[in-house]
Amino acid sequence: MTSDPAAPLEARELACRRGERKLFGGLNLALRPGRLVWLRADNGRGKTSLLRLLAGLAAPDAGEVRAAGLPVRRAAAAGRAPLYIGHANALKDDLSAAETLAFTARLHGRIAQADAQSAPVRAALTRMGMGQRLDAPVRTLSQGQRRRIALARLALEHAPLPWILDEPYDALDSAGIAALDGLLGEHVARGGCAILTSHQALAASAPPADTLWLTRTGLEVRPLATEPTP
Repeated sequence: MTSDPAAPLEARELACRRGERKLFGGLNLALRPGRLVWLRADNGRGKTSLLRLLAGLAAPDAGEVRAAGLPVRRAAAAGRAPLYIGHANALKDDLSAAETLAFTARLHGRIAQADAQSAPVRAALTRMGMGQRLDAPVRTLSQGQRRRIALARLALEHAPLPWILDEPYDALDSAGIAALDGLLGEHVARGGCAILTSHQALAASAPPADTLWLTRTGLEVRPLATEPTP
């Protein structure tokens, strides 16, 4: 497969196994600016595994992933890594909402001097509907509120780097869904791209998305109404 220079995130002939079982192989993907992809699959097909490969958090059995024209792990070293938010929120229970977001921002090099009083951190949490719980300990918050904190990382992002989101709508209520959709819309409007998984249909407030199905032989386009076969 010829490299696509216009693709901020690209997978070429990707293959992944789980033990002796082949999840998928021969997978090609070019995620272009302004594009949102909804990744779907049968249960156990490897959606999370694929997202981790795209983020450079795991190594494929074959093929390669490139971000900004570089192997994805080299792109990370150059500050061009995709932003990945997994299904687990990865928050610190003993910190406040603002403290844990600031810690995450520093950890990933987004805001070098971020702290709990940082205006961008507090604005990001407010954007996700957590303005009244900025100083609440994470351990006291509901699953939906914890998810909002994890997703507030997106409100700190202004560069059009790829976003990789594993079940970002999990545990969100309608207001949280609308807030996330607003961030996604702004991201693709500025030339960013994103790939996400979701067990629920995308809301009308979400930006238009291409639907791709992950199969044993790669990715394929299906009509939106198509459901996976058992």
